[in-house]
This record gives sequence, C-alpha cells and structure tokens, in this order.
Amino acid sequence: MEEKKKKDIGFNIIKNDPTEGHGGFGSGSLSLDNVSPVIIDVDAGVASIEVGAMHARSPVEKGIKFLKSKEEVPNGKPYWLVWVTIDRKEEGPYYAGVTACEMTVDREIRRGYKSLPEHVNRMDKSIKRHIIVDHMDAKSKAVLAEFLQNHNLGMWERSIQQLKDDLQAN
Repeated sequence: MEEKKKKDIGFNIIKNDPTEGHGGFGSGSLSLDNVSPVIIDVDAGVASIEVGAMHARSPVEKGIKFLKSKEEVPNGKPYWLVWVTIDRKEEGPYYAGVTACEMTVDREIRRGYKSLPEHVNRMDKSIKRHIIVDHMDAKSKAVLAEFLQNHNLGMWERSIQQLKDDLQAN
C-alpha cells in the first residue's frame, strides 16, 4: 500500500479584499484569509500549521470533548494553539499578529481543556495585529521562534521587534 504523502501546508497568503471599494455588506469586517493556526506540541517540541484548527478539527482536537476546567483533565498533554496573521508592507509580507492559547488533551480518556472564548478572542487579537506570547513557556517560545524563522526568514526579519523580543524572553 502506498504511503500517504503529508502535504506541506504553508501560511495563508494575503488575498485582495473582496469588500474593497464598495462600502456595502461586509465592509469593515475582519477577514480570516490571512490567519493560520499553528499547533505546538510542548512535550515533543514541534510546531506545525494545522488548518483544521480553524474550526477545532485539527488531529489533536478530533475526538476530544473539551471541558471548561483544567483540573478535570489532570493528565492532559500540553499544547499551544497559536494564531498567526500575515500582512504585507512595502518590503514584503511579515508576521503581523501572533497570539497563543493554551490547550491540554488526554487521549486516553478523550477529554481536553481549552477556553473557547479565549481561543476566539486571541484569534481576533491576532487579526488586529497584536502580539500575545509572553505567557508561553520558554521551550515553546523557542520552538515557535524557530518555526517562524524556518518557514520564512524574510517574513521573520520584517516582523516587528516585539515579536522577536517576546519569543526570546524567558
């Protein structure tokens, strides 16, 4: 049997604004076209773009009932869901908004913890070009910084200094 090839998924690329110029329905609304979810497996020290996480359908989240209390999932494996928004300036595209949300998953009992309001609010903050990563553990910050640099060094270099500083801080 032929092995399935893992598709190399990149960040969503900036598209033209479909509401540009007409000022009618949808004008002033936020677009998800430039947002990509990145999941960090804290224990394994790896990050990957998981488009399914946009609708809570990533491989990590599938088959898991999420509870509102972290204490209800005491043996949960830690993950970070990071919302990365790409924007463009004269020099080229850059990481404009990067916000992280905590998540734990216990596959054995098919339960997990995440705060849905936090996930939605952090996605909104990312779209609005905020950087919120200071609450992450040092190892995960390093994994995210390396992932963003390896994905596109130019985008990393064009990003604001706060992102670089916050991901370097311990």
